Amino acid sequence: MIIRPAKIEDLPVLLDFEQKIIETELPMDPTLIQDKKINYYSIRDYILSNHTEVLVAEIDGKVIGSGYGQIRDRKNYFKQKQLGYIGFIYVKEEYRGQSISQNIIQQLCHWFSLKNIEEIRLTVYNQNPRAIKAYEKIGFKKHIAEMRFNLKEDMS
Repeated sequence: MIIRPAKIEDLPVLLDFEQKIIETELPMDPTLIQDKKINYYSIRDYILSNHTEVLVAEIDGKVIGSGYGQIRDRKNYFKQKQLGYIGFIYVKEEYRGQSISQNIIQQLCHWFSLKNIEEIRLTVYNQNPRAIKAYEKIGFKKHIAEMRFNLKEDMS
């Protein structure tokens, strides 16, 4: 297995990965549009960007996993002016359980360190314990709980 920066030629596979992520997360989030195709990411722009690193895992020339790291500006009340954000972690089902996502995240952490980024964050649905466990295994810790209340649905 190799982990390498994504190329524009990888876009069809990466767009498919994005849809598989969305498919998994739709039942977890009633705030997402449920009845038509949506996109989370601007993958093409991310591949071409200087502040985002899109990585793919490849076995025998076949892309089997992905992830991105992005440098984001922070509000002026934080110690560090920027942080690293990780997203788009996906591994094809038949390759899961082989530490591929961990390897992608480690490579992204290395990229962040080269950019002098000290703190890295990511978001994961509470209803996705498998992903939470994988991130905790790498060393991520729960930090903030985001909560929601829908006036229309929750007041009845």
